[in-house]
Amino acid sequence: MRVIVTGGAGFIGSALVRHLVLERGYTVLTIDALTYAGNEQSLKEVAGCARHEFLRADICDAAAMERAFADFRPQRVMHLAAESHVDRSITGARTFIDTNIIGTFTLLEASRKYLASLDPVDAGQFRFLHVSTDEVYGSLGDEGLFREDTPYDPSSPYSASKAASDHLAKAWSATYGLPVVVSNCSNNYGPYQFPEKLIPLTILNALEGRGLPIYGKGDNVRDWLHVDDHVRALDLIAEKGRNGETYNVGGRNERRNIDVVSRICSVLDRLVPRSTPYADLIVFVRDRPGHDARYAIDATRLETELGWRARHDFDSGVEQTVRWYIENQWWWGPLRGSYDGQRLGLIAEAAAV
Repeated sequence: MRVIVTGGAGFIGSALVRHLVLERGYTVLTIDALTYAGNEQSLKEVAGCARHEFLRADICDAAAMERAFADFRPQRVMHLAAESHVDRSITGARTFIDTNIIGTFTLLEASRKYLASLDPVDAGQFRFLHVSTDEVYGSLGDEGLFREDTPYDPSSPYSASKAASDHLAKAWSATYGLPVVVSNCSNNYGPYQFPEKLIPLTILNALEGRGLPIYGKGDNVRDWLHVDDHVRALDLIAEKGRNGETYNVGGRNERRNIDVVSRICSVLDRLVPRSTPYADLIVFVRDRPGHDARYAIDATRLETELGWRARHDFDSGVEQTVRWYIENQWWWGPLRGSYDGQRLGLIAEAAAV
């Protein structure tokens, strides 16, 4: 199997590349523009492997994408390249529009042209997996779950751009017959995650004795999914998912943000004790504009149709993640030079407390 993975030097993308190359034995072309969240060090385990190639390129560059398809001749495209941080989208929406919408359009067009060049047998093997987020569905109340047929109701520039890209992928399937399948996942966590996101930011700030910011009262709920469980799901969806369908991927691990941070603090209290509890570092800050109250995924279709199950429960997964960051300063240390944990996404009427 020959697979193109876009965004393969990012958090989820690099986990997927490692899975496909090292566990599945596939030949993979990683395409990544190496923006701030793309890090070739995340691919250290496959560096030098004959079954892995790396191309530094922007998915908005149509000529580069068409050359990559023609030269590599993939049987599968797994599209993860995206701007993904809500806070950054609040003050820099244009980048999200360019990458998430125009970039997806460019890849769909490159795939359509490539597919037309294949003989019927090879064309029949080709699949395009578009990887998206549960944030396209908007916010839930205290009860209920996001299903594949939940109406879209995005709240941020990030989620709006991903909703648009989802619709493009589905339209290219319906209009052009491109064999597309879409996945929408809940919040991921695990090793190699850029430290702007809640869990790695909390771990690193705590280790450095800095404040642990929590938006609002910390009551916002997310469904947490270990990245290794997610990439197993993506591999399965790309292989066995039905063309034109959506599969939701969730860990069935709902937690309030305050409880996530408190859990990290309790793990650190045990692994790296300090004179006072890490929870003393918690500080509540003004809430994010348009902050969705709750996300939770119903993964029944994925579980029943394709037989997937999450292997990581939240408590053990978080402890494994905390241990990884403690033991791998070689990876995250250099990143603190470009992003030192400051709050992002502030607008004039929503300044930090």
